[in-house]
Amino acid sequence: MQKTPLRALALLSGLAFLAGCQQEQQEQAKQAPPPMPVGIVTISAEALPIINELPGRIAPTRLAEVRPRVSGIIVERVFEQGSHVNEGDVLYRIDPAPFQVQVDSAEATLARAKAGQLQARQTADRQQQLRRSNVGSQQEFDNAIGVLAQADADVAVANAGLAQARLNFQYSHVTAPISGRIGRALITEGALVSTTSTENLATIQQLDPIYADFTQPAADLIRLRKALQDGKLLTGDNEAEVKLLLDDGTPYPQSGRLLFSEAAVDETTGQVTLRGEFPNPDGDLLPGMYVRVQIQQGVEKQAFAVPQQAVQRDPGGQASVLIVGEGNKVEQRRVNVGRSLGDRWVISQGLKEGDKVIADGFQKTAPGATVQPQPWSPEKPAADQAAGAAPAAPAAQK
Repeated sequence: MQKTPLRALALLSGLAFLAGCQQEQQEQAKQAPPPMPVGIVTISAEALPIINELPGRIAPTRLAEVRPRVSGIIVERVFEQGSHVNEGDVLYRIDPAPFQVQVDSAEATLARAKAGQLQARQTADRQQQLRRSNVGSQQEFDNAIGVLAQADADVAVANAGLAQARLNFQYSHVTAPISGRIGRALITEGALVSTTSTENLATIQQLDPIYADFTQPAADLIRLRKALQDGKLLTGDNEAEVKLLLDDGTPYPQSGRLLFSEAAVDETTGQVTLRGEFPNPDGDLLPGMYVRVQIQQGVEKQAFAVPQQAVQRDPGGQASVLIVGEGNKVEQRRVNVGRSLGDRWVISQGLKEGDKVIADGFQKTAPGATVQPQPWSPEKPAADQAAGAAPAAPAAQK
């Protein structure tokens, strides 16, 4: 009977201790944070274009050096430096007086030759009539025919001399050989120019359309061709389209086309030169400009891509991504990053079909943590999506 109160007291103490433990567990459960919402991207294989970005330089479509075709003194510069000129426009005028004298002399020579031709023809006709009447001798007739032939030759020579003189007179007006933009004048009025001089008068460049010469390592071309042969790549029958990025990263609005690739590799650099043609109606592209050329050289059939912000790198440079695994547990997985495609990285190794890669909210979680995965949208982060669903939670607890 004396032990009964003690037993009751021990029982009450145990019940109080259990109640305290349950209350403490409830308080800890209330204090524990809910799973962090994260935005995920479900990986699926897709056909992605292989777009290479290569360095290049702008080059004119046509380049012509203006040179004199006759020697003389420059008396006038007609064109405006830096302006657009058309083929055949007069650029310089060389003193035409000496060439006009040559034309006059050639015309006089031709007139004299024609007079001699007329006299020789009349003599030949007269000797022919005398020969028919058996009055003249055969020798005299043959001499007359020979003199006529020589007179005809003199007329031909005089005609050629006159044509040459007129051509030189025409060349005294130096014209543009092509249409394009002309540079600065390298010769001024009063200068003596010669056909044997190595200095040109000006330079004309055709800038619309314009070329972009760029290079690619020969090893990359070989690898692309091998992948195409193995069936890993697709290629279209259409002409390859190329795009330009200016030196400051601004995309050029006009698209171009690939013209050709060199059939030889540069021995010093191991590069293959390719050339693209671009329209340049406003003259924004100038020869010598440095550009980056984007060219599509195939389509990879089974490729995985993730947003660039989902890829993290350790101090050693190894890339990795966070993946939502079973039970919504976060896992870290190493990957091999390939080329960039817009705002995404193409992953060559480390991912498989159906992986859930964390693209938003990975800064507030770590491997082993439990998260609340939600489909990721570039326009709306996962935290904002979770905030939109937050008012329904108290009602559910109630």
